[in-house]
Amino acid sequence: MHKVTLIPGDGIGPEVTSAAVKIVEAAGVDIQWETKLMGQSALEKFGDPLPKDTIRSIEYNKAALKGPVATQIGTGFRSANVALRQSLNLYANIRPFKTIEGVKSKFENVDIVLFRENTEDLYLGIEHMVGKDAAEGIKIITREASERIASMAFSYAVREKRKKVTCVHKANIMKLTDGLFLSSVRDVAKKFPDIEFEDIIVDNACMKLVMNPEQFDVMVLPNLYGDIVSDLCAGLIGGLGVAQSVNIGAEAAVFEAIHGTAPDIVGKGIADPTASILCAVAMLKEIGENAAAEKINYAVLKVIREGKHVTVDIGGHATTEEMTQAIIDNL
Repeated sequence: MHKVTLIPGDGIGPEVTSAAVKIVEAAGVDIQWETKLMGQSALEKFGDPLPKDTIRSIEYNKAALKGPVATQIGTGFRSANVALRQSLNLYANIRPFKTIEGVKSKFENVDIVLFRENTEDLYLGIEHMVGKDAAEGIKIITREASERIASMAFSYAVREKRKKVTCVHKANIMKLTDGLFLSSVRDVAKKFPDIEFEDIIVDNACMKLVMNPEQFDVMVLPNLYGDIVSDLCAGLIGGLGVAQSVNIGAEAAVFEAIHGTAPDIVGKGIADPTASILCAVAMLKEIGENAAAEKINYAVLKVIREGKHVTVDIGGHATTEEMTQAIIDNL
């Protein structure tokens, strides 16, 4: 039996994670789920958006399936997601984007894996007011963190027989911070002569992605660009509802959909569970349940391809529960 931390999250989080849990159990995997709170729900119950008990649970279990959590814009508590990644040193955010047959999109052959550095950059939120009419943010890039994420990206490319790694940056303007990230990735690239390497300025990368995304394979980016570009990539394959990710470090891995809490559809029963289910598939592979992972993945793709029992965002009329049951029926 496996023990896995389950963080339902806020908004539609409990709905989509519940769907994933039902499907994993229907596939016959013996998991003891340890449910913990995070985000707005944790703040309301414990006065803390990231309780120490939640962190300890993930540290002990080594794996967590997490729903989206709320972060207020421009005010309120600090992002619990950022705090979690720092607390557990989840230094890599890996986001695969692959065209799914049956999901409407403008492209047919997208297959990009994005490696986002997860522990530094402007995303740390180190900022302060300068007087009452100016604000200043501090961007931190280190060689150690940059080389670490680059090494993971190149090692993945070798292991999965990918052909190219693209480093995304803005070193033409931020010559010290982004310059250090770029030079660090270049140093790592020299150790992998069989993998094609290129670097590209972030604005040019965005233009090329929306014109011809098939030219990209593995991408490695600093934290903030990684967050922005990954949402762009999700748009290339049909939206955030089908995009998955994992935050991973040396000691733990947290699998989460990259979409938000969608407060406008909470409780309506129409949330798309695809991303959360695909995160569960990746989690099963991480804990060695490869057969169940492949079975669930096949069932998900079959249901989406047929299009009869899918939610509104991907062209259907099914409820979350109906789509979940259709996947279970196809196991």
